[in-house]
This record gives sequence, C-alpha cells and structure tokens, in this order.
Amino acid sequence: MQLPALIIDKIVAKIPIIQGGMAVRISTSRLAAAVANEGGIGVIAATGMTPGELLKEIRAARSLSSGVIGINVMFAVRDFALLVKTALNEGIDLVISGAGVARDMYKWGIEANTPIVSMVSSAKLASIAEKLGAAAVIVEGKEAGGHLGTDRSVREIVPEVRQAVNIPVIAAGGIIDGKDIAEAFRWGANGVQMATRFAASVESNASQAFKQMYLNAKHEDVVVIKSPVGLPGRGLRNVFVDRLCNNEDLSPEACDGCLKKCGRNFCILDALANAQRGNIDNALVFCGEQVERIKEILPVKKIFENIKAELAGLPAKEATTI
Repeated sequence: MQLPALIIDKIVAKIPIIQGGMAVRISTSRLAAAVANEGGIGVIAATGMTPGELLKEIRAARSLSSGVIGINVMFAVRDFALLVKTALNEGIDLVISGAGVARDMYKWGIEANTPIVSMVSSAKLASIAEKLGAAAVIVEGKEAGGHLGTDRSVREIVPEVRQAVNIPVIAAGGIIDGKDIAEAFRWGANGVQMATRFAASVESNASQAFKQMYLNAKHEDVVVIKSPVGLPGRGLRNVFVDRLCNNEDLSPEACDGCLKKCGRNFCILDALANAQRGNIDNALVFCGEQVERIKEILPVKKIFENIKAELAGLPAKEATTI
C-alpha cells in the first residue's frame, strides 16, 4: 500500500502519521523533530510545561528539523490559553487539543493562520468541531492510552465520523504497525496518530524504566483508572496504580492549581512527571491498549522503515533493542 500525503489546511505531511503528544515531557523536541524528519507530523506535548519551556522546545525542534512540528495541549489545564498563544506566536505549524473544547482557540488559529486540530470520540463532537473551525479531527477510540472519551472502538467511530465531516479524519488508538495503518485507511481515515509506539522509541524523552515497563507489559497489566481530570485514563499497573485502585488517600498535600477542575484524588502532573523521570513506584505510566505488542525500543527512523515494509507486504526489518 502506498500511503498518501496528509493535508491539513496549508500543512502537508508526506507520510500521514501524527506522533501523539505525550505529557509530561515524554514528547519533546527530539522526538518531534525525528518524526518530522521522516515526513510525519512531530508533536511536542505542551501540557505540564511552562510557556518558557514550550518556547525552548519549539525552537529546539526547529533547529533539528525543517518538517512539520505541532503542539498538543489539554484543554483542562489552567494555562491552556497561554500555552496555545505562545506556540502560535512562535509560528507553530498546527495545534492539537483534547479533553474539552475552547471555542476561542479556533479564532486564535484563524488569526494566526494556523490549523487547529480537535481530538474527538464521536461523530457528533467531530461535526461540532468542524462547525467551530477545526481543520481536522483526531478520532480517539477506547484503545488509546492516556485520557479516554469513549468506551467504543476506533474502528466503529471512524466510519461514522467520515460520514459526518468534510475535513481530514485521523484515526487514533491501538495503531502500532503498518497493518494497523492500512486497516485505518479502510475505515475511511486520512491519516493516523501513533503515541504508544513512539513513546517506546530511542528519541522519546521517557525514562529507561518507563520504556522497560512497555517491553515487559502483558495484556492483564493494562488498566483504566479514574483521573483527576474527570476522565478515565489507561495506563500500566504498578505500585502507584494498585494503591489508587485500593482507594488509598493519594491526594496532594499542596496544590498548584494546574487544572481548571480537579478531582484531587491524586496529582496527575506529579504522577506523569514521575513516570518520565523513572520514579516508577510513584508514577502513572500511560499506555495504549496494544502496548504488549511492542517488543523493542527502536529509533524513529527504524519505526518508519518497518511501517513502510509492512505496508509493502514485507516483514519488518530486524533491529536490535536499545
């Protein structure tokens, strides 16, 4: 199968793959640039960063790649507007947002001549996003990692969204290899978003302990927890998750007010930051439903090479785990 380019407004990605924006500081400039250099869309996760950090990461990515670089920022964070405007003022190629809808962000995108891409979980939400001004929608099914907006499979939702909107539709959740991508195009997708596969890459900013958890993961290790954001979240079972599931009091002693609304059952940013740093026993390690299929930590270039081989009907090239 020959992959078509992904066109989102004025943005053209030669390879229709968006790298998921994984917070906190998993998806930084090195990973985003590596994906952009292969022809995909590299994404910096702005959630959990200060505006100064985000600016530094965008500029670092630009110094490493002339490809398409975007940001992903969760609507639920208090600094949402500041982070989006920081990226727009710096000339980011596109902005991706989920966990809620801010009507103003579409206006900001139009003013900056920058596409705004919304993450949705139903045809109804996709249609609303298109009417508000979204240049494309990322349709995330139950197979996805991180925060979940549905209990339905992406394979069910994408065809419905394709019928409901006229903008590009990107499938997300459970996309690991070339065969998954080919299937997503059969559903009617114009592209795919891959997060879990790129979290387990050499260029990912995740700790080695985080990546090793992915390699060790079994199907029964993947669980869904209640996030303070107000949505369920999918991650890997560990000491922290067991404590959470046993209803232990993990509420933070101090609160920075990072979320607009917070369930306060634990500090989501602290838990995700611990995962990135390798403090695994006190971490929330987000992952997709298909994480058990990942057996190697590979460079981004090798991941793309394998995908192209799989789409051509060839076996993935042999590589050594790093």
